[in-house]
Amino acid sequence: MSATETETAASSATVESAPPHLPRSGWIEHWTPENPDFWESYGKPVARRNLIFSILAEHLGFSVWLLWSVSAALLAKVGFNFTPQQLFWLVAVPNLVGSLLRLPYTFAVPKFGGRNWTVVSALLLVIPTMLFAFFVQRPDTPFWVFIAIAATAGFGGGNFASSMASINFFFPTRAKGTALGLNAAGGNAGVAVIQFFLPIIVGGAGAFGLVKASQSGIVLQRAGYLYAALAVLAAVCAYLFMNNLHAAYSKPREQMAVVKYKHTWVMAFLYIGTFGSFIGYSAAMPLLIKINFFRSPIPTASIGINFAYYAFLGALVGSIARPFGGWLADKYGGAKVTLGSFAAMIVGTLGVLLTLSKLDTVPAPDPAKIAAWTKDPSSFPGFPPAVVTAVNHNSDLFPWFLVCFLFVFAATGIGNGSAYRMIPAIWKVNAKKAGAAGSPARIAAEGKATKEASAVLGIVGAVGALGGFLIPITFSSPWIADPVAAVRSAFVIFTVFYVICLSVTWFVYLRPKSEMAAEHV
Repeated sequence: MSATETETAASSATVESAPPHLPRSGWIEHWTPENPDFWESYGKPVARRNLIFSILAEHLGFSVWLLWSVSAALLAKVGFNFTPQQLFWLVAVPNLVGSLLRLPYTFAVPKFGGRNWTVVSALLLVIPTMLFAFFVQRPDTPFWVFIAIAATAGFGGGNFASSMASINFFFPTRAKGTALGLNAAGGNAGVAVIQFFLPIIVGGAGAFGLVKASQSGIVLQRAGYLYAALAVLAAVCAYLFMNNLHAAYSKPREQMAVVKYKHTWVMAFLYIGTFGSFIGYSAAMPLLIKINFFRSPIPTASIGINFAYYAFLGALVGSIARPFGGWLADKYGGAKVTLGSFAAMIVGTLGVLLTLSKLDTVPAPDPAKIAAWTKDPSSFPGFPPAVVTAVNHNSDLFPWFLVCFLFVFAATGIGNGSAYRMIPAIWKVNAKKAGAAGSPARIAAEGKATKEASAVLGIVGAVGALGGFLIPITFSSPWIADPVAAVRSAFVIFTVFYVICLSVTWFVYLRPKSEMAAEHV
């Protein structure tokens, strides 16, 4: 190599790793995380800072998204008289809207910037929280109005897609699994937080019974006011401490090109099984416990397992497991970990189904009597022996139900992390076909692959979130009159679906001699 060539190469390397202008907030022009010198010296602290405040906004988004999952089970205590089917619709509709919003939220990041869109998406959370606070104080509100209000909670579901799309650009490939896992886990934890703290905030019992119900009754609107204020705080933090990346800019038409790729839809299908199960079970768990293990014909009398003590555990376990799934995928390959997750989900759902099959049928009182007792609680004669015996027997089985269900949640969390890690890996494999490592064609292909992978993350997240709508609706099964029987039939359907997901994962990504298996995706 000539002296001139050596000087040119050195100059190029210096420019590549030289300290760029990295503002505390606003736009960053120069961003090359794959360059080790740039990453270790300048990129890592900026990426970490953006990750922290992205997690904050996404966490609140998930809490608002699942606001109805726990409050729906408390509506009877504040004067509402909705059926179990109607309550399942209340927890399902936000998931449907959230899944649909994930596509425009994904495309908003390259268009407007990750920091700018985080500010907007956080402020949008004020709408569902304030509507919630206003209408839960009005028991005469028609059910269709509550459906419309619950739909606005879908704004929180869209936050996940934009957050993941933004963070994907900040980190190098070797760290994406862990970074995306932490980002998603911090968001997913918002479900556990709202399910744990909402009963306590509004004056109900919680914390495994350590917190007793307020004597003054349930005040649901407190939760709406609190989360509206937190949403404003998250928007301010995003404005002050996050960044937009010019490297992430692309046109929606360029992003939509990923819909023609086979792997976009294969991963979307698998993500229904992992994330769709996580969010769907999280939304339904309070009602599942209440339907199967609890009886309260009037607000002042109850027997069995109080959902407020345990409903948050599923989301908590799934959230904690998610970054572990990303770490395992970085170490062993995402496809192998995802396959193992589906196998565990099959075992877990069979355990839940076995437990539910052993429950005793609880005699139901005449609706006319319930109406009379509600009007005059002093007329309630107490629980008959047959009801007490059946509920006590079912309560004895609850620990088995909980352990099996938490096992399913852990598997969904690990599968969420590993499935999302597979996406950048798949697109990196495709980029390798462009040319030798370091060649201009290869570098261009890798840059395109990062942008496309972020678009795919959004599409996969949107389709996967549909599971959060389908699962509660399947539990409500209007074609089955008995809610308990409907729950059992739903778990049969889910088990069969997981078998299909496992088979697809093996055939597409682990089958011997397949392209993706050779690359250890």
